[in-house]
Amino acid sequence: MAEGLNDRIYEQVRAAARRGALHHALLLTGPRGSGKGELARYIAAAMECTAPGDKPCMACAACRKVAAGIHPDVTAVRDEGHKILPVDTVRALCADAYIRPNEGARKIYIFEDSAQLDGRCQDILLKTVEEGPRYAAFLFLSENAAAILPTIRSRCVELKLRGAAETAAEDGAMLDRALELCDALCQGREDILASYLCALEQGKLKRPELSAFLSASREVCAAALLRQYGRKAPGIYEEMAERLAKNLTKAQLMGIIEILQKDWEQSAFNVGVGHMLGALAAELAALLPAKQKEK
Repeated sequence: MAEGLNDRIYEQVRAAARRGALHHALLLTGPRGSGKGELARYIAAAMECTAPGDKPCMACAACRKVAAGIHPDVTAVRDEGHKILPVDTVRALCADAYIRPNEGARKIYIFEDSAQLDGRCQDILLKTVEEGPRYAAFLFLSENAAAILPTIRSRCVELKLRGAAETAAEDGAMLDRALELCDALCQGREDILASYLCALEQGKLKRPELSAFLSASREVCAAALLRQYGRKAPGIYEEMAERLAKNLTKAQLMGIIEILQKDWEQSAFNVGVGHMLGALAAELAALLPAKQKEK
């Protein structure tokens, strides 16, 4: 299964699966052709994978069945004959969710076109999504999150896929912000670091943007660490990598990279962007030498 433009989301799915933290209700949004169906099957494989290591392995029998669309516990919910799913179909699905899986760890329902779920259907689904058995999982695919009522949307974690134009623009903006964060780290002052991350929080950073920001920041710091070991940094990072390498120790850079990696892995599945930025400020400040904190 190709990952392409949205490989960060795939990596975050793997990280969540490794921690056993994949949410039971996911809303996959993005423009037509962004790969929502492919990501849904990948997540379903991660939930059903029987490999002892990283999930999904895409090699075990469960993963292969999900990829082929023949796993008995993974149901694609779509009705080509109707614009809206019949109410009886949704009620039958809710009843089925309480029957234990045939062979897998989860019963997974993939709504391939959430536009087929009108308000009445979603009202019927709500209780099962909210209070259903722990093994039941629901993946809602939609071009726009607004297709899902707030009552169900509030129970979901949204994974927003991007198209090519969105990716280029977002990555450029987040790299600029990552360089600003690295500049604050170079100055080594807790107040400057906290002020910058507070400004990001007040700017209403969304979770996909937070994820891209953390990833770009980690890459710049990793380039600085390589520079300390005598290796040349990529051109777009070279100047900042040089500054970081001169102002921070190897131990500090390794600690920062570890923090950014941890937060990046969790960012797709953590709704509290403001909380994450506040915690990030405290964690990064703790790595600054005491004399720098007191300036």
